[in-house]
Amino acid sequence: MATPHQRVVKAGDNGDEDTTHIGVGPGGDFQANNNLFDNLITSDETWVHLNTPETKRDSMTWKHPSSPVTKKFKVQSSAAKVMATVFWDAKGVSLLDILPQGQCIIAARYCSTLDRLKEAIRRKRPGLLRRGVVLQHDNATPHSANLTQQWLQRYGWEILPHPAHSPDLAPSDFHLFGPLKRHLGGIAFETEDDLISELRNWFDNLDVDFFRVGINSLLSRWQKCIDLHGDYVEK
Repeated sequence: MATPHQRVVKAGDNGDEDTTHIGVGPGGDFQANNNLFDNLITSDETWVHLNTPETKRDSMTWKHPSSPVTKKFKVQSSAAKVMATVFWDAKGVSLLDILPQGQCIIAARYCSTLDRLKEAIRRKRPGLLRRGVVLQHDNATPHSANLTQQWLQRYGWEILPHPAHSPDLAPSDFHLFGPLKRHLGGIAFETEDDLISELRNWFDNLDVDFFRVGINSLLSRWQKCIDLHGDYVEK
C-alpha cells in the first residue's frame, strides 16, 4: 500500500504544482496546517441496491439457551441498483449525485457533476470558493482524465488524492458508507425514487459531529500509515 500523499497539488494556470499543506516533520510526525480540513471536500462512489440484505450482526436477536433454533434464509442484494457519488466535508454533505441506470461515469459526466458541486459549495459553504477548495478523490479514469484536469485548473482547485485500494485512508469508505449500508439493510424499495429519497433523508438527518469525526480522523490515520511504513489496513 502506498503511504499518504505528502503534498496537496494545486493545478495552476501554467500547470505547475505548488502550495504544500501537509508533510512529514523532522521526527516523522505527520503535519497539516490548520485550514486544510476547513477547505477539504472528500468524495467517493458506491453502489446502492433497492434491496440490501441485513448484515449478520444486524440480524442477530437475543435468545434464551432453551429457545428453538430460528431458520434464516439467505437474501441477496437485488440486481437493481444506482451509483451514488457523495461529496462531503466536516459540516455535512455538499452534494449527492445519483447516476441514472444505464449511464457510466465518464470525464464529461464528472465535470458536469463538479459544476453542480461548485454551485452547491457557493450556496452551502460561503467563502470556501474564495479560500480555495481542496478536493480529495481517487485516481479513477474520470478523475484523472485531461478534461477533468482542465476543469480543475480553470477553477484553481487543489487535489488531495487518496491512494488506490486504500479504504482505510478514504473517509467515505472507513466512516460513511458502512453506516449507510447498515441503515439500508433489510429495507426493500419499490422504486429508485423511493431509494434516492431515503438516501437524502439519511444524509440530512446525520449530526454534524458525525462528519467532523470522520474528517478529523484522517490525520491520525495518515500518521499511523507512516508509522507502519505504508502497511496500514484497518478493517
